[in-house]
Amino acid sequence: MNLKKLFLDHCEEEQYEINQNQLDLINNLGHYYKSNFNQSFLNKIFNKNDHKLGFYLVGDVGVGKTMILNFFFSKLKKRKMRLHFNEFMIKFHNYIFQNKDKENGIDNFVKDLTKKTEILYFDEFQVTNIVDAMILGRLFKRIFEEKIRVIFSSNIFINDLYKDGLQRDQFIPFIKILEKNCNQKELSIEEDYRSSKNISLERFLSPIDKSTNFIFNKYFRKLTKNKRQTLKILEIKGRKLTLENFYERIIKFKFDDLCNRNLGSEDYIAIADNSDFIFISNLPEFSDNNSNQQQRFITLIDIIYEKKIPLMITSKVNLDSMKFSKSMTEPFKRTISRLYELTSMSIIR
Repeated sequence: MNLKKLFLDHCEEEQYEINQNQLDLINNLGHYYKSNFNQSFLNKIFNKNDHKLGFYLVGDVGVGKTMILNFFFSKLKKRKMRLHFNEFMIKFHNYIFQNKDKENGIDNFVKDLTKKTEILYFDEFQVTNIVDAMILGRLFKRIFEEKIRVIFSSNIFINDLYKDGLQRDQFIPFIKILEKNCNQKELSIEEDYRSSKNISLERFLSPIDKSTNFIFNKYFRKLTKNKRQTLKILEIKGRKLTLENFYERIIKFKFDDLCNRNLGSEDYIAIADNSDFIFISNLPEFSDNNSNQQQRFITLIDIIYEKKIPLMITSKVNLDSMKFSKSMTEPFKRTISRLYELTSMSIIR
């Protein structure tokens, strides 16, 4: 597979800009592919330990990490699985919950995983959950032992994952496993591609006043015209989540309904799976005083972005002026960059 030629053809077809850093990364991915999937018989015998099963790509928001890894992933003619990390961990916890053999739960989960895939891909990887942090070392040790390849993209270096997190010492074994088993590469460019394309933020409205509320409600009425309102009830592990403003997969929420309640990734995935367009009103200013709400908002936007669901938002502050809790500096940069896409006209389907 001539990955570089395929990438250049892809960029020409999609009219993407190309820079040398991206081409260097393509070369690195080419080496990763050859060492993991295209070794000759002699190389497999004499170079058993000269390659790593993981590829960890780190870079700031909007540098093209996802575009390049999506391209690479699409060219792999292997059994493969691309998941949001939250979804992967939900699958893991559900498996453990349903499996009677709790003591060997991780082993059984990974053995089952090997039947389904040879390579996993986690885009925009991060860890915020202490329960997951305590499990990941054992889980990924078994994943790599079973020779499952894993691709990560993240805007956080391996050694900085879960930095300042609760009981981080229990997370260190996972960091060591990633460092041992992954090629870590950095991609950097001068600007954020997503926010530098003169994107028209037609659907991110600020400040909140009569004018923006009028535009917001008018657009909602336009999209829901001739659609029937129903009371949608989602059942999530025995819990019921009621969606009151549900119009045939067009849903309207207040920010507090989504992020000032005890909701998590499972709830947001269920909402996203039932949505074609989401309206969110009254986005507040963020600070250290509402960091829990901000963390939920980050998770929500990650899931909505993964599902490519358009948004319309009213906010107290505009996107360029939005602040964040000190502990969420890097994750929230990604959120802002994703909001540029989700509220621009280009993502309407």
